[in-house]
Amino acid sequence: MCLKPVISALILALLATSAEAQVQLDLSKVTCDQFVHHKVGSPRVMAAWFSGYYNGKRDNLIIDMKDFEASLNKVQNFCGVENNFSVTVLKAVERVIGTAK
Repeated sequence: MCLKPVISALILALLATSAEAQVQLDLSKVTCDQFVHHKVGSPRVMAAWFSGYYNGKRDNLIIDMKDFEASLNKVQNFCGVENNFSVTVLKAVERVIGTAK
């Protein structure tokens, strides 16, 4: 399966969630508060982008959907704690999932 159409579709879905909103989003600055409270788009779409980002860094072209769901739940649970609202989602992913997986 070619990943270019999948990645393009995910990016379009992220941008289409708010047509009047800012067109670009710096995902390195998105906080847990913004993530879990849908302030910058759908957490599921954003999680797909983060998954692609980290899998790309590892040259991994296979996505295990059960693993994706489990990882999404871990990040949402971590980010849903009020004390973690100011943590960036990138840091949250690194804390609860790691990047060498």
